This record gives sequence, structure tokens and C-alpha cells, in this order.
Amino acid sequence: MTPTVGASAEPVHFPHAEAGGGHDPSESSWLPATFLRIKHGAGLDYAGYLATDEAKAAKWRTVGAQVAITEDQRRMIQSFTRRINVICVSGIWCGDCSSQGPMLQAIADANPAAIDLKWLDRDVHIDLSQRIMINAGLRVPTVIFLAEDFEFLGLVGDRTLTRYRAVAARQLGPACPLPGAPIPPEELAATLQDWVNEFERIHLMLRLSPRLRQLHGD
Repeated sequence: MTPTVGASAEPVHFPHAEAGGGHDPSESSWLPATFLRIKHGAGLDYAGYLATDEAKAAKWRTVGAQVAITEDQRRMIQSFTRRINVICVSGIWCGDCSSQGPMLQAIADANPAAIDLKWLDRDVHIDLSQRIMINAGLRVPTVIFLAEDFEFLGLVGDRTLTRYRAVAARQLGPACPLPGAPIPPEELAATLQDWVNEFERIHLMLRLSPRLRQLHGD
């Protein structure tokens, strides 16, 4: 979410520049692995991130108490064998972040050995935020998926399709809900599934990666 600029709902995936022309593809990328490694290392864990503003974190905690990973989702997430490094560029003040951030953390908590999720404030880390603008806006939350060696895999922001459909129905329909209105359970569950699907897609990308299969001998 951003206070001033509209954005696309679709996930944005920017592949690395192809090797060639004498350039190191990692370093010529718009998001090189060295830069992403530094940013991930500078990120906060979830508790540390919420502690940056306890008053605004209250909404996050309320949503977090409603988020429930199903047993099927948990089994699938716990089956991950490749490490996924994740950066969530967020604003603790942001309604979309407070609605979806707890879902991201619940997914990471289901398999902390495979998923390393770190949180960065959009404005504090503006050097990263400006590289991942969506539709000319500093959208949050924006989630960056990275391989075990911090190579870029994909970027998703700022709402899943379910979340966009629900927001569109409320804002483009005949009536608008009160600010801070509770998230309907069916919307919450469907949005969580959207995010679970994206983590699964990323893991399958890693599991089928020729370079990683060669590295791990599988």
C-alpha cells in the first residue's frame, strides 16, 4: 500500500540479465546477489520489526491471532528442502502490510529451517525500495524471494489476487467499509492460500534449478 500511487495487482518477476558480453550476470543485475545479501542481513526478525512501533503493531497482532495454517499447508511447507531467503519491504503503518504480513510470518514459522524471512522498513531502506517500485509507486508490502546464495528469484507486491479482489469489491462497489474493519474469515483464508502458493512455486523453482541440483547432487 502507498498513500499516493496506484499499482498493479500482478506479481512482478524480473529475471537476471543473461550472461554474455563479458559481464558477470550477478553484478550486472538490477538486484545483484551481493546487494541483496547485505539487505537481508540488515533485516529484522518479526518480533524486532513489530517492536519498532508497538502502537501500530497492535493491528498486526490482531490479524496474526486469526491466521491459521492448515495441516495440509503445514505439511507442504515442511516438505521444503531448499533454503528460501525472503525480504519483506514493509511499512508498519500500512494496512495491507498488517493484513498480509502475519500470513507471511506464519508461513515462515512453519519451516524456519528452510525459510529465512527478514523485514525491512520501506523508507529506511529507500535504496532498495526505489529499485523495486511497482507502477511507479513505492508499494508495500513487497516480498523479494532469494535463493540460498541470494540470487534473485522473484518479487511479489503489494496485494495477492484475492486481496485485490476484496479491496476492489469494497472500494469500487456501492459502499465502503469503515477503516480498520475486520477481515472476513474467507478472505483471510484465501489470501493466506495465495501466499502459500507463491512460496510453493518459489520452492519448486529452486528444487528444479539445474545449477542447484548440480550443486546439491540431487
